[in-house]
Amino acid sequence: MTYLFAVLAAALGVAGIVHGEADDSPGLQFLGAALVVGAVVFGVRTVRRGR
Repeated sequence: MTYLFAVLAAALGVAGIVHGEADDSPGLQFLGAALVVGAVVFGVRTVRRGR
């Protein structure tokens, strides 16, 4: 279940990056990238704690 949250957050971040490129909005691109990085960190932490 926690993997689902990480995947959804990463997908939302990628959508933010793509939408930010279309609008030429560096702030939205940064927030999208931060969301993707946070989702990856959360996913890795979840996998490591499961072992």
